[in-house]
Amino acid sequence: MDQRKTAYRTHNCGELRMADVAKTVTLSGFLDNFREVGGELGFAVLRDFYGTTQVVCETEEMVKSFKALNKESTVQVTGVVRERDSKNPNMPTGDIEVVPQSLTVLGKCRHNELPFPVNRSREADETARLKYRYLDLRNPEVKANIILRSQVVAALRASMIDHGFMEITTPILTASSPEGARDYLVPARKHPGKFYALPQAPQQFKQLLMASGFDKYFQIAPCFRDEDARGDRSPGEFYQLDMEMAFASQEDVFAVLEDVLPPIFAKYGKYNTASPAPFKRIPYREAMETYGSDKPDLRIDLTVQDATALLADCGFEPFAGNTVKAVVVSGFEGTRKQIDKLCADVEVQAGNKAYWFRYDENKELVGGIAKFVQEKKDAVVEALGLTPGCFVGLSAGKLGAAQKTAGVLLKMLGAFCPNHFQKEQYTFCWIVDFPMYEIGEESGELEFCHNPFSMPSGGLEVLDKAAKGELDPLSITADQYDLVCNGVELSSGAVRNHDPEIMVEAFKLVGLGEEDVKAKFPAMYNAFTYGAPPHAGIAPGVDRMVMLLAGEDSIREIIPFPMNKNAQDLMMDAPSFVTDKQLAELSIAVTAREED
Repeated sequence: MDQRKTAYRTHNCGELRMADVAKTVTLSGFLDNFREVGGELGFAVLRDFYGTTQVVCETEEMVKSFKALNKESTVQVTGVVRERDSKNPNMPTGDIEVVPQSLTVLGKCRHNELPFPVNRSREADETARLKYRYLDLRNPEVKANIILRSQVVAALRASMIDHGFMEITTPILTASSPEGARDYLVPARKHPGKFYALPQAPQQFKQLLMASGFDKYFQIAPCFRDEDARGDRSPGEFYQLDMEMAFASQEDVFAVLEDVLPPIFAKYGKYNTASPAPFKRIPYREAMETYGSDKPDLRIDLTVQDATALLADCGFEPFAGNTVKAVVVSGFEGTRKQIDKLCADVEVQAGNKAYWFRYDENKELVGGIAKFVQEKKDAVVEALGLTPGCFVGLSAGKLGAAQKTAGVLLKMLGAFCPNHFQKEQYTFCWIVDFPMYEIGEESGELEFCHNPFSMPSGGLEVLDKAAKGELDPLSITADQYDLVCNGVELSSGAVRNHDPEIMVEAFKLVGLGEEDVKAKFPAMYNAFTYGAPPHAGIAPGVDRMVMLLAGEDSIREIIPFPMNKNAQDLMMDAPSFVTDKQLAELSIAVTAREED
């Protein structure tokens, strides 16, 4: 049986060619457009999932029938294929057309005016696109991203299975645990006052699978976090390629992803070149010093230089007593207006000012803050390696702020200067040796920097030294790693802390004792007391991967039914109020309601 045939069609709207001329065919699809030319001639375009086909009406009756329909109605057309006189080379079916013998309306569009033209829906207001997402998805350009997503997920799944991983689904209703973001809570009807939580990640379950004796686990895992939206982060839910390996090290995890990802990126991506293995590895502190970011875009050949000793005493007040960072760009051709806009954009994104000067073709320091560095001209030229035509972007502040601002400046300068930006490729790197601990911005106390389940580099020995005051806890690194591609963090991963004794000591440094660990992570702690294998894993974000592959700036463009920035589903009107009866069944009293 020809799988293309169904009860409603013999062919789809994207497959007819010259070889089909003279055949009687039946097509079904949406009425994309109808153009009347006189009373007895009209041209309709029929669109389905696979493509478009032109239908030529040559009788007054058929023209009248099509003319009576609103665009986007679904119809069935039976007719004869013939060669077009005026071919359309931009249309796969552009060599042929169908002359209809019959027209059947399958689903009438009852709206004379659409919220937006389907084939130009991406130009519409985002609120309208999300409310009428089913119309937005009819746009072939929008639909293509969802098709790409499906293809990438299938390729990831196939590759992981080829690498010996077993797909196992983990629970959606689970217990609340501190993962770093707010949980979505689900009231338990049979247990008044108690709540399930939707998993922020399958972290504990996948580690428990390793403790259970499974060797290689993966799933395309849904994750739920009540956090604000960003361009590369969707509120509410997202998906990740979650994986874990028993009896494995950091190197084993790296080897798998370095084998899985490049072929998929090269095949499905907007660019057909991806980093071969091994990916570059950059320690966290080196990344911050060299690129001003732990998410460097290695397609940009610029780096950050430390200019504190050189410029902190130059007389420019914002530099005094602060860390000063510099980004040097050779062959810079921006105008003063462009420089001012660039600096303004940096300030918006980094929350800190950027400064600048130039070393012109006459070997003079000009523009920006040049007057403050004139007395140090020779030292500046030598230390920063300046050549005529160089632009110097600068940041200042406490170390973290200066690094962050320099990182933003570097990325914006790279994007502005094509001679420093090899854009059309996918460049991967690993960020390694993350700090195990940090001082919390709000608490002012020692906190875990990333994942509390990570193995500290040096194990129990370094934790004992820190507990005795012989070692600064902030100097302890963890066997944690991030995967970065083109300046986008795809994933965090780690070698896990599988030893209960080491786990307890790690938590003691942040003020939590053994009983706290048992209470917060009872299943994992108890499982590990029965002997757990060393294990490691990672979970690259599927949404972010597809966003990069599609060349989109917003993650909402590659999600079938995304929420808006306020975590609202405008199409389904979610979240929504529920009845008092439903609340009573759940033993819940609402203390405040959002205004309608």
